[in-house]
Order: sequence, then structure tokens, then C-alpha cells
Amino acid sequence: MTDLRLGVVGFGLRANLATTAHRPGEGSRVTVVADPLAAARERAAELVPGVRTVPDLDALLTDARDDVDAVLLLTPDHLHRDHATATLEAGLPTFLEKPIATTVADADAILETARRTRTRLYVGHNMRHMPVVTAMREAIRAGAIGDVKAVWVRHFVSAGGDFYFHDWHADRRNTTGLLLQKGAHDIDVIHRLAGGFTRSAAAVGSLSVYGDVDSRRDNSDRRLRDWYDVGTWPPTAQRDLAPVLDVEDISMANLVLDGGVLASYQQCHFTPDYWRSYTVIGTAGRLENVGDGPGAQVRIWDRRTDTYADPDRVIEVGGDDEGHGGADPLLVAEFVRFARDGGPTETSPVAARQAIAAGVAATQSLRSGGGMVEVPELDPDVAAWFAADQQ
Repeated sequence: MTDLRLGVVGFGLRANLATTAHRPGEGSRVTVVADPLAAARERAAELVPGVRTVPDLDALLTDARDDVDAVLLLTPDHLHRDHATATLEAGLPTFLEKPIATTVADADAILETARRTRTRLYVGHNMRHMPVVTAMREAIRAGAIGDVKAVWVRHFVSAGGDFYFHDWHADRRNTTGLLLQKGAHDIDVIHRLAGGFTRSAAAVGSLSVYGDVDSRRDNSDRRLRDWYDVGTWPPTAQRDLAPVLDVEDISMANLVLDGGVLASYQQCHFTPDYWRSYTVIGTAGRLENVGDGPGAQVRIWDRRTDTYADPDRVIEVGGDDEGHGGADPLLVAEFVRFARDGGPTETSPVAARQAIAAGVAATQSLRSGGGMVEVPELDPDVAAWFAADQQ
């Protein structure tokens, strides 16, 4: 099989997707990397032997047809609309890292461009491939807990200070907020487990810890690995935080989904541990995960007891340590297949839009008193195009 030639835009936090995709002779190889930071281009040259590097997307597109068949967009969120519409207009199948965008208008513009140009669009919601999520979904679909009525998610983010408060993530102009940027993953999983999308949201939150840290620096010349340190504790020991820091570090959202399913999502960026805790309650039982990586369990209770009891069934979760429990290689492989051949995928551009739409609504609520905010509808013609697997 001839390798699919991949262009990569952005070689930062998610550069591992590019290196995962570089499999010469096995179906895909990275031929060009675009990044404005010289250090990132040098790193790409080291990690992807023989790759051509350029400073920006325009340079990549100038002669894209010479060595690019499809594109991975791994750029900051606020650039997604401009970058994705450009690659879609160029007719290049496009992998767009989640979140699809930072506003509903931008997400809708990307979807409409894909539909109008008939160019394949794939959004990188890798958690749809995570073994723990797959195990929960399969148990629910098998009827283990009956019809889903509620989903509760707690997200503990020990690395939140390193991941989101040193660079562009900390500025709401670039992300809207972490209920969208970080929460898009979990909201998408909530939708997937519940079988419906959010229709309205209400939330509260605050910048409780990192706003009080006085050590600030413009880190535009650096990337995550330059400041990430697992030894930094407590959270107030963080240094060189971003000059503009106006996103919440703790937030709690309540969501009303299709069919009346209720969901809640809590996110904290100054906990000592890092994992996601899901509880799904149905008409015939409930399940929850303990751990979300290799060695995790999905525990199911389906008999009544009037006190705490051990689970009635335990599903041992497999996976490995390579990229979100093995999800990243599956994500990349699915995109390569989709870019080449088309067809259905586990990920969904419409679901990606609905996840950020819920995040936008929750953030609007959080910053305006906590009242319920409605999620705007998607154009039905656009929804129909993607429901037909973009064919």
C-alpha cells in the first residue's frame, strides 16, 4: 500500500499524534511539519527523520500537492477555524484536534465548509477510543444498567497548573474557558454514554488558586516540556504562569440532555491526583469506573442493597501506556483509513460541535449568574451530511 502523505500543522503538546502517524511503509508517513517556533521545527526534524519543515500553514499549502495527501491540525484552539477552513478549501482531508473550535459559530463554519467542499473532516476526540470508555459504553449498550437516566463525572486534574495556566490556554480569548477546552472530552463522552446531546446547561466556577500566584512570564518562546514538573506541589508553588490568566480553575456544570437525561460535570485543576470518575445510573442499575488507564475497572451494581456493597460485576479494562491508554494509535489509524477510503468512524464532527456548544453554554451560565442557557441548534442539512458519513 502506498503511504498516505501527511502534513502536520503545530508540533507542540499533541506532537505525539504526528510521530504516531509516521509509519513509513505501513500506510502513512509525515512529509512536512509547519510550526512558527524554530525549536518546534528542530524537534520535528529530530523525531521525524527526513521531514520537511516550514514556518506556517500557508507555506505548507503553497506546494501541498507535491507531498501532502491529508493534514493533521494540532494548533491552538482559537486558530482552528482559519486553519481548518483553509485545508478543507484546499481539498485536503483534515484531522482537527479537539476541541473543534472555541465558539459555536466557528464550529458551524468548519462543518459547513466541509459539507460545501465535500472534503473529509475528522475531529480528534481520542477518548472515544479509550478502553475504559469503550468498556462502559459496551456494558450500557448490552443493557447492564437499563435505560440511562443520569451521568455524573468528576475530573481531577493534578497537572492542570502545568497544562493550562502557563500559555495561551490561560487566556479566555483563546479557549473560551476550560469547561470547553478541557471539558469537551468529557462532555462528548457523557453524550456518547447517554445517547443524546445537551440541550441546556447551567454552571458555577471560579479562578480559586492560580490567580493568586504572582510569578508570571510570557512563555510564547517555550512549550509544555520546558516548565512541566511533576514535583511542583502544592499548586501555589507554580511559577512563570501566563501574564493573562482569566479562565476558571474549578467549575461545576449541570446539563439537560435529549430525552430528559441529566448530567453533571465537575472539573478541578489543583487536585493531587489525575483521573476521571464516571458514574452512570440507569433504570436497572449503575456503573462506575475506578481508574481510567491500563488496569482500570468498570464496576456494576444491578441488585438492591440498603447499604454499601461490593459490585455485582467487575469488568477489567485493558489498554496500554501509549497515548491515553492506547487510544491515540487507534485514533490515528482510524483517521488514516478515513482520509484514504472514507466510511463511518467512531468519532463524529457533529458530536464534536455539540460538545463545545454545551461547553459554551455552561461557560456563559458560569459567567452570568449560573442560570440555565440553551444550546443553539445545528443546521439540519449540515447534520444530515455528517449523519451520512460525509458521502
